[in-house]
Amino acid sequence: MKKLLFIALAIALAVTTFAQTASTSRFAWITRTSDDPDRMLPGVDPSRVSGNIVSAGSSTVFPVSELIASMFREDGYTGQITVDSIGSGAGFERFCRTGETDIANASVAILPEQVAAATTINRTPIAFRFGTDALAVVVSKSNTFATNMTKAELALAFSTAVYWSDIRANWPRREIKRFIPGTDSGTFDYFKEAIFNKNAQPILSARNLQLSEDDHVLVRGVAEDQYAIGFFGFAYYQENAARLNILAIENVAANAANVDNGTYPLARPLFLYSDARIMNDKPQVAAFIAYFLTYVPEALREVGYFPAPALELRRAKQAWLDAVRGRY
Repeated sequence: MKKLLFIALAIALAVTTFAQTASTSRFAWITRTSDDPDRMLPGVDPSRVSGNIVSAGSSTVFPVSELIASMFREDGYTGQITVDSIGSGAGFERFCRTGETDIANASVAILPEQVAAATTINRTPIAFRFGTDALAVVVSKSNTFATNMTKAELALAFSTAVYWSDIRANWPRREIKRFIPGTDSGTFDYFKEAIFNKNAQPILSARNLQLSEDDHVLVRGVAEDQYAIGFFGFAYYQENAARLNILAIENVAANAANVDNGTYPLARPLFLYSDARIMNDKPQVAAFIAYFLTYVPEALREVGYFPAPALELRRAKQAWLDAVRGRY
């Protein structure tokens, strides 16, 4: 009990010291009071944050980042914050190679070659895992025969099967129309890895295939065709549940309980990436990430995604503390 009390007092003292030190620095937006339920991060006063912030990447992460950016503005931030939905791969390209962005939004973990590219422009990517997505495999509301698929059946549906009856004999002999994210998308990369063992060729060789980085295009394509199938982030299904049916995978439904207990086969982590040098040279970036990590649980609930494991979110907060320690 004494040990727990000591730890609590130490954390409170650290946050207080953080606020006192920051008050005379470029981190003057740090406040004494914080809404962080883990009591790890300092409070952020967006009205005292200046300078612009540029982020880009995953279309899956986009609704969360856009919502929190809106909250940041509503709480007083008057600078310009850009959130571009271009796919995880394109987001890493801007962050790691061209250096155009301060933050990369991603629905896949960064690759070693992307980290290596970042080092050539003096960046060391830091991962902030903040949530979990259940990739949604969907059909039109008018499709009443497909309710569940195995992973092997998914592989057929998105590659060599021409007719639905090629997947199951009792399904209609009607051509399958496929709507999937573009190849710059982390959603595409994740599906390729989970279903095709990282081999993109089978899916890209499929007939009746439309790719788009715009998830709303995919939603519309599936919703308007009884014999279409597609996949994208869970939030886009939630937003369009009146027009779409979501498939169970291996007889496991995509829901909070099954994501939390690890049984849903197509659950994946969601990340922000930044760099300590950026966060210290541009304190507005550090401010936004601290604010993001503090309020992301409520944003995830509103958008329709799922929380990261508590330990992973605490690790993200510790990564933030490590990045700015002693630099303000």
